[in-house]
Amino acid sequence: MSLLAAKNLTVGYDGHGVLSDINFEINQGDYFCIVGENGSGKTTLMKTILGLQSPIEGKIEYGDGFSKNEIGYLPQQTEVQRDFPASVFEIVLSGCQNSLGRRFFYSDEQKKLAYKNIKKMGIADLKNRCYRELSGGQQQRVLLARALCATKRALLLDEPVAGLDPNVTSEMYQLIKELNDEGLTIIMISHDIQNIQNYASHIYDVNHPSSAPAGHLPPEGKAMLDKNIDKQRLPLGGEAMLDKSIDKQRLPLGGKAMLDKSVDKQRLPLGGKLSAELTDEGKEAPSC
Repeated sequence: MSLLAAKNLTVGYDGHGVLSDINFEINQGDYFCIVGENGSGKTTLMKTILGLQSPIEGKIEYGDGFSKNEIGYLPQQTEVQRDFPASVFEIVLSGCQNSLGRRFFYSDEQKKLAYKNIKKMGIADLKNRCYRELSGGQQQRVLLARALCATKRALLLDEPVAGLDPNVTSEMYQLIKELNDEGLTIIMISHDIQNIQNYASHIYDVNHPSSAPAGHLPPEGKAMLDKNIDKQRLPLGGEAMLDKSIDKQRLPLGGKAMLDKSVDKQRLPLGGKLSAELTDEGKEAPSC
């Protein structure tokens, strides 16, 4: 039996649906990624899975003795949350709130669990540090340790590598993969299609609803994700790579002229002017 299933689900706000005809199943041990354009309804679907809002139609079913309160949740952070004045240990321990019951204080067992997950995330040396003093990658490890305190079965991660540099991103993916290898179910919302295809067992594109094996997104989905590339945020080499994909011969005359005008040779220093001229002729520009 599936751990969690969406059946003929429509989600939205105030009776207005933003996503409809949602059907998928997530089994124990899956690495299930939800992708889609900005504003496509991924966050609304996530809130419905967590039980933070009710579906407009259809339902979320929890099976195999599982409940929504057993999902460990790693949210996207706001600027205010990044500046939260609490220690690492206090924040991780707060992940045990759902199991407090009628008690007002955390038990020794819960404190041991918090420290165990702090060690698991490799941040034992940061245990007493103030959370707001940490780097983005360190904060994500803290929040992941906190989410682990809330569950033994499933994690829901909302853009867990957003804003992280490539090295820290790689480390975070490796941590999540290790948790999945231990049997923990991963449900991830992400735009990072390049990496999630290397890890996910299933990818669900909310714009083209079909759960497919990792690496097998429909062509429309790949095209949609490619449009999200922001050239301004790419390193110089990456931007040059994208520029090479423009075939000037296939552009209309006005378009070709427009591209040519983007290089103002008169305003370049002598070396730059020479470089621009050589490049226009299809030769490799000399290095500096």
